Amino acid sequence: MPTALITGVSGQDGSYLAELLVEKGYRVIGTTRDPATALRSPYRAAFTGVDLLEDALDSRASLGGLLARFQPDEIYHLAGPSRVGASWQDPAATLLGIVMPTILLLETMLAETPSARCFIAGSCDMFAAEERAQDEFAPRAPVSPYGRAKLEAEGIARQYREQHSLFVVTGILFNHESPRRHETFVSRKIARGAARIARGEERSLSLGTMDIRRDWGFAGDYVKAMWLMLQQQEPEDLVVGTGVAHSIADFCRLAFERAGLNANEHVVVDPSLVRPDDAPLRLANPARARSRLGWTPEVDFQRLVMMMVDNEMGDGGRETGD
Repeated sequence: MPTALITGVSGQDGSYLAELLVEKGYRVIGTTRDPATALRSPYRAAFTGVDLLEDALDSRASLGGLLARFQPDEIYHLAGPSRVGASWQDPAATLLGIVMPTILLLETMLAETPSARCFIAGSCDMFAAEERAQDEFAPRAPVSPYGRAKLEAEGIARQYREQHSLFVVTGILFNHESPRRHETFVSRKIARGAARIARGEERSLSLGTMDIRRDWGFAGDYVKAMWLMLQQQEPEDLVVGTGVAHSIADFCRLAFERAGLNANEHVVVDPSLVRPDDAPLRLANPARARSRLGWTPEVDFQRLVMMMVDNEMGDGGRETGD
């Protein structure tokens, strides 16, 4: 039985990945800042069969003990700050929260489990703002502290791969959502707002720029790409996305329609919510991932929006949409 370690297992991606790996017959070890809270979450069933441990990324000794004890065959490093907007409030903490644990993990992996394979969660926010689809060779010019930290982590992972021959890859992940997305993300905010208005709990939803376009996919599909990246003969960084972009206005229209409402009657544009650093477009060119991995997303944009709204409306059992 192979063993996998997932850091940040209680997050959106970690929970879907844990389910996938348990289904594939792995022994799954998951770290999180608060195991008790994870077991009280709405998606606590995702941790069935997972050994939940308190986060060990704060010291070489604790992480070394973890790797030495479990000897994981695969490591998925998903822990760390994940909100672009919040990174402006404390850039130093964002940098430390992303870069330092990556260094610590790879250095400890080199000492304790050099034959293990490691996936590092990257981000499309490493790229420059461009009005075109972006592949692995797109220019790196991040505009946020979060993007800069992810770019630094990508470079560190590459160094350990090239200088120490570790099997470590970075998945350059474009926007991926689900009913498990934190409520501070715009996708969840829209789905939740539509449901609350439909129930009469709210009258309007305030958002920033409506014409920003994003390549939105389903997190449950993206974790399959993570797993596939560690099954390849040679390590390679890959862009993971759908190759299709939709605007925030599109998301609102579909979400409110699913809730039986008209978005135009309830969505209010609030200039104070506009982030001037937001790229007008984030669009993946996932051709290499599709070619190398044989991976294609199964859940399209419309189905993703439907499942998120259904979950907020109280029908969480329809997580895959219909």
